[in-house]
Amino acid sequence: MPAWREVRVIRVRDGHRTNEDDRAATEEPLEIRLDGHPFVVTMRTPGDDCDLAVGFLLSEQVITGPDDLASVDQCRTPDGQLGNVVTVTLAGAASRRLAGVLEQRRHVTQTSACGLCGRQSIASLATVAPRIEATWTIASSILTGLPESLRRRQEAFDRTGGLHAAGLFSRDGQLVEVAEDVGRHNAVDKVLGRMLRHGALPLSSSVLCVSGRASFELVQKAILAGIPMLVAVSAPSSLAIALAHAHGLTLAGFVRGTGFNIYTGAQRIA
Repeated sequence: MPAWREVRVIRVRDGHRTNEDDRAATEEPLEIRLDGHPFVVTMRTPGDDCDLAVGFLLSEQVITGPDDLASVDQCRTPDGQLGNVVTVTLAGAASRRLAGVLEQRRHVTQTSACGLCGRQSIASLATVAPRIEATWTIASSILTGLPESLRRRQEAFDRTGGLHAAGLFSRDGQLVEVAEDVGRHNAVDKVLGRMLRHGALPLSSSVLCVSGRASFELVQKAILAGIPMLVAVSAPSSLAIALAHAHGLTLAGFVRGTGFNIYTGAQRIA
């Protein structure tokens, strides 16, 4: 599986649109199974997946060395390509600890950099949410100003240079809520959690702007909150584009200066 995917993009420069080919970094779920039991799903760019699985298990203290491994196997698709499941068969003491490991995993705490690490199967990634049908539009001139408006409110970033930010905007470009965090997923969660506690969901008249890239997880969070548009300063992944398209979300990336790319839902950007 390649590390990037070819995508079609509408490139907007100084008000002019052109349809062009582009590349998006591949993002796919990898399910790690222990002795056939679902253990974790993590998002990754395919490649060296068996090494990734073993390194993850080491960091989780499931294994301590090669003697704890009986086998490491990656599934293949019907056409012979490496698939998205790695099964690790444990040996020795690690095998005897398996029941306790699986029980503990059911209560896993997700970290700021984890994304979907706590998910236990690929099927659990399915987003159960109605398709976004919002018909409103936003002017390109407003959209291009969102990252700078967000940047002006990144007080912690000004001090540390090491935090992501998420901002919720109205259709006229007014910043409604903002949050910063070392994990971009956390920053989005803070904003959406705050709005949920205020009883404001679904956010059908809002635009979500993030300071980094647009991953599958961030698109999923926007869809679940009913947000019709996600704007990112950096690139979206292939899976983010696919999910946005499937659910009717407008996804714009590389929003910098007067330019940006529209990956899905171009009808909402005037």
